[in-house]
Amino acid sequence: MSRYSIEFKESVVKKMMPPNATSVRAVCEETGVSAVTLYKWRTEFRNKGFAVPGDQSRPDSWAAQDKLAVVTETAALNALELSKYCREKGLYPEQVVSWRDAALKGYALDEQMQQQQTSTRKEDRRKIKTLEAELRRKDKALAETAALLVLSKKSRAIWGDPEDD
Repeated sequence: MSRYSIEFKESVVKKMMPPNATSVRAVCEETGVSAVTLYKWRTEFRNKGFAVPGDQSRPDSWAAQDKLAVVTETAALNALELSKYCREKGLYPEQVVSWRDAALKGYALDEQMQQQQTSTRKEDRRKIKTLEAELRRKDKALAETAALLVLSKKSRAIWGDPEDD
């Protein structure tokens, strides 16, 4: 089993990234590294936060995690640095801006869902409290009825059935 240097891994993974966007099969044939290893390296780089797209060369077909990685990488860049970054990655600045907007909309939707869940929980707590109060009331009424029934049976047993006058 051969070991590869970090620099070699980075160079191979860069071949699979835009603007080159070489397919895994082509990189496999070129470098002699197995396809499974290349997929593993790509996943490792993706998990480290690098924007490593799949085999597709079109950035719009990238996975959401890759788009988010690009957004986070470019968050602190000014327009000039963003343009340079986009040229290196084979992207358009407009794509990065649209991905950033989509991420922000996702966060806004998440916040709305959390607020909705909070209000739903409050309603559920109120409903549970009402139902528990009603259950306690009915338990008391049932206990009272059972006690009256037992007392009436005992009174009949002691004094007998009431005679008709």
